[in-house]
Amino acid sequence: MASGTQRDMGSCVQPAEGQQSSPGVCYRELSRFPAFSCAALGAIAGGYGQGRAFLLHAECSQPDLPRRRLLRFSRHYSVQCTEHGIAVSRAALSTEIHNWLLGQDSPSGQRRAVLVRCTPQGHELLEVWDGSGRSHSVDLTALGKHGAVYTERPFACLAWSHLETQLLYVAERSRPMLPAACPGAAGSAEDEDEEGEQFVYHEDWGERLSTRSAPVLCVLDIKSSSVSVLENVPEHVSPGQALWSPGDTGVVFVGWWHEPFRLGLSACSNRRSGIFHLDLASGHCELLSAPNRASFSPRLSPDGQRLLYLEGAVGGPHRQCLQLRMLTWQMRQTVTVLDVVQEPTGSESSFTGIYSDALPLRCWAADSRRALLCTPQRSRTDLLLVDTETATITNLTAGSSDGCWELLTIQWDLLVATCSAPHHPPSLVMAELPPLGQELPLRWVPVEDTPPVPGITWKTLTVQQSSAPHNPQPFEALLLSPMGGNTPHPLVVCPHGGPHAVFDARWRPSMAALCRLGFAVLLVNYRGSLGFGQASIECLQSRVGEQDVADTQLAVEQVLRCEPLDPHRVALLAGSHGAFIALHLLTRHPEHYRACALRNPVSNLPALLGTSDIPDWRYTSLGLPYSFQRVPRVEDLVVMLQRSPIIQAPQVRAPVLLCVGARDRRVSPTQALELYRVLRAGGVPTRLLWYPEGGHALTGVETEADVFGNCARWLLQHLGQPRVGQHSS
Repeated sequence: MASGTQRDMGSCVQPAEGQQSSPGVCYRELSRFPAFSCAALGAIAGGYGQGRAFLLHAECSQPDLPRRRLLRFSRHYSVQCTEHGIAVSRAALSTEIHNWLLGQDSPSGQRRAVLVRCTPQGHELLEVWDGSGRSHSVDLTALGKHGAVYTERPFACLAWSHLETQLLYVAERSRPMLPAACPGAAGSAEDEDEEGEQFVYHEDWGERLSTRSAPVLCVLDIKSSSVSVLENVPEHVSPGQALWSPGDTGVVFVGWWHEPFRLGLSACSNRRSGIFHLDLASGHCELLSAPNRASFSPRLSPDGQRLLYLEGAVGGPHRQCLQLRMLTWQMRQTVTVLDVVQEPTGSESSFTGIYSDALPLRCWAADSRRALLCTPQRSRTDLLLVDTETATITNLTAGSSDGCWELLTIQWDLLVATCSAPHHPPSLVMAELPPLGQELPLRWVPVEDTPPVPGITWKTLTVQQSSAPHNPQPFEALLLSPMGGNTPHPLVVCPHGGPHAVFDARWRPSMAALCRLGFAVLLVNYRGSLGFGQASIECLQSRVGEQDVADTQLAVEQVLRCEPLDPHRVALLAGSHGAFIALHLLTRHPEHYRACALRNPVSNLPALLGTSDIPDWRYTSLGLPYSFQRVPRVEDLVVMLQRSPIIQAPQVRAPVLLCVGARDRRVSPTQALELYRVLRAGGVPTRLLWYPEGGHALTGVETEADVFGNCARWLLQHLGQPRVGQHSS
C-alpha cells in the first residue's frame, strides 16, 4: 500500500501538568484540520507505463479564524493503478478557491463547470474549464432569464448532459421588476395594478432556504452560450435535483408539492415529493414514482438502464428510515431494493436501515449493478455496497477504528472517501472496487493521512433499559475522555437535537476541544435517534419530553456509575430539541447539574405553532394528527404546554447560558427571550448571546468560534477548572 501525506502534529500537544490552554487556543488548534467536501477523478490517456493513471482533484475547507472566513482550497494528486495496488502522490501545490458557488466535472473528466459569483457587482457566472483554460463564461445575471441560482440542498444541482454540450441547473423564477412609485405622480390603471403587486408575500422553504421560493429548471447550451428556462414542469411542484435522462432527450427531476403552502424542507425527508421525467421534444411530464410518497435523490446508472432513488413516508417524523427504490428505464418497472428496517436483528453489524438525506452524487459501480451509499448504522456512519439484483448488502467499513465514513465519488470503480473518529480528524482515502462477490476485504490507501489527536480516548456505550413498556431496546452513547489526570474528570452531557438525528462517531472539533480542556463528553443517542430502526424512531412519537429525557438521565447515571468521573461536576450542553431535553433535566434533577449552555432552545411548544417553519412537528411529536387545514384546539395547547419546560422553569437552579440566532426560522428566538426573562426573574444566573445573522444551526466561522468560546468559558466558570495531566504527543 502506498502511503499518503502525513500532517505534522507537533504543534498540537497536551499542556503539561499545571498548565491550562484557553478555550480559544484549543478551538483554534483543533479546528485547523481540513474537511474534504468533494472529489473528482480524471483519466489520463495511455497512463504511465503499465496500469491506469488518473488525476484526483479534491476540495477542502477550514476556518480562517483571524480573517473570520471559511478558507476553501483544492488539492491535486496523481493516481497510478496497477496489479500491485494503488499508488498516490501529490501532483501540485494546494490552491485557494475564490467565489465558487457550485462545481461539477463532466462525465469524461475532461471539463469542469463552475458557478462563480463575480465581485463587486455580485453577478453569477457559469464557466467551463478544460485542459487549455477557461473555454466559456456566461454572465447569467446579465442575461436576466431567471433569478439567483440555487446552491443549497435539497434543490441544487449542476448536471452535465451525456454529450457534454449542455448544463442543467436550478434557479429562482424571474419576477418582473416593479417601478418605484413617484409621490404625486398620476398613473394609469395598468400602473396601479403593477404597484399593487409590490408588497405581495412570497412563501419560502423555511430554515436555510428563506430566499428560495419558486425554483425553475434552466439549461445552458455551451456552444451558443444561451440559457433557456424549461417549461411544462407541473405548476404545483417545485423542481430540483435534476439530471439528464438517457440520450439527453429529457430531464429527470424531483418535484416537491408546495400546495396549499410550503413547509420547511431543511432536515425534513418526509415532505411529499416525486421523481418526474420531462420529455424535451413533446413537453410531456411524467411522474415516475408513487403519487403520495416522499421520493428524492435520483441517480442514473452508467448504462442508462436503472434509476435508483430514496423513498419514505409523507408526514410523521421529519427524518425516517427510507426505502431504496429502483426503476428500470425502458420498462418503467419499479422494485424495492432495500425496505424499511423496523427492528434490526442479529449481531451489532447487522443492517439497520437507510437514514441518509441523499445518495452520493456518483454512487454506481461501473457494472451498473452495484451501488454505494453512506448511512448511520447505530452510532456509526458506514459505507455500504448494495447489489441491486440480489438486494444484498456488504458493509465495507464494519469494524473499522474510524466511526464515520463518507463516499466522495466512485469513478472507473475507484472509490474516494473520507474517514474520521472523535479523536481522528478526517483523512482522505482511496480503494479499488474488486469484482462482484470479492469486495472484502477492501484495501484502503491513504491519500491525506491525518494522525489521531493525542490525549483523547473514546468508546461506544450501550445503555440498557431496566423496564420500558414502549420499545425496551437498549440505546447508545459516545463517551469522549481526556487521557490521564489525577482526579475524576467533570462531565459535559450532550443530547442531540432533531430529535430524529444521531451523534455518529465522527470528528467534531468542539467536542475534542472540550476534552483538551479537561472535560469528559457524553453524546447521547436516546431512543428515537436515527440508525437504530424505524420502530425506535416511532417509539418517541407522543413521548417527547418524557422518554427522551428519561433516556438521557439513565445514560448519565450509568456513565457516572461505571466511569472515573466527578458526579458533583456535571453540566449540560445542547441545542434545539437537545436543549429541550436539557431544560427538562434541569427542572427534574436540579441537584445533578451544575451548569448549562444552550443553543436556540425549544422551551414553549404551543408558542412555536405560529412561528416555526415546521408547525406540523408540534402536533406529530405529541401523537396528535396534523393536516394543512388544522387549527389549534384548546386541548392541543394544553398538552403542548404540559410538555414544555417553560412551565417548570422556576425549578431551575443551575446557571444557564443561551446562544440565540436572530434569523432562526425553525425555533423562534422569542423562545429563548421568554426563557431568559423567566430565569432572570427567578434569580438564576443567566446570560444571553444574540447573533443577529445567526440561523438555527448558528453556523459561520466567527459565530461557531464565539459560541464555543463562550460555552467553554461558562462551563469552566461554573464547574471549576479541570486539571489536565501531562501527556506526550
